[in-house]
Amino acid sequence: MKQLALVALLVSVAACSSSTPETSKPAAPAPAPAAPPAAASGPRVFFEQPKDGATVKGPLVHLQFNVENFTIGAVPPDPVTTVRPNIGHYHVGYDTDCLPPGTEIVKGTPTWIHFGKGDAQMDMQMTPGMHKLALQIGDDKHVTLPGLCQQITVTVTE
Repeated sequence: MKQLALVALLVSVAACSSSTPETSKPAAPAPAPAAPPAAASGPRVFFEQPKDGATVKGPLVHLQFNVENFTIGAVPPDPVTTVRPNIGHYHVGYDTDCLPPGTEIVKGTPTWIHFGKGDAQMDMQMTPGMHKLALQIGDDKHVTLPGLCQQITVTVTE
């Protein structure tokens, strides 16, 4: 019984002891310096869905797009005489390339779909096979802006 009491006393003393020799633990590494804040990047437009190279089930394919560091807004009623700075709307090109900056995206063509209300998604009928999609921002006069186009390819299955 005395031995059991002695063991219990030694265990409780060891558990309550907070001092450890300096050599028993290696020193913790110094914390890494904080990373500098990320530099503000310019505006960019991109497809949320589908992603580049995706295989999607058709014929109805859901497209969803987004933009960073830029404002999407509905086109003002005609006649548009001035362009609001840093405000535009989406256009989706079907089986076509991005247009060069400064090019008017002509309405009423089968190649380009306009989203003049500021919408950011649609369901599109697509035939089976590989297709190129271009997502491009146009200003209030539907003129393309520098750096605001993304092209992707998707494969549509039945």
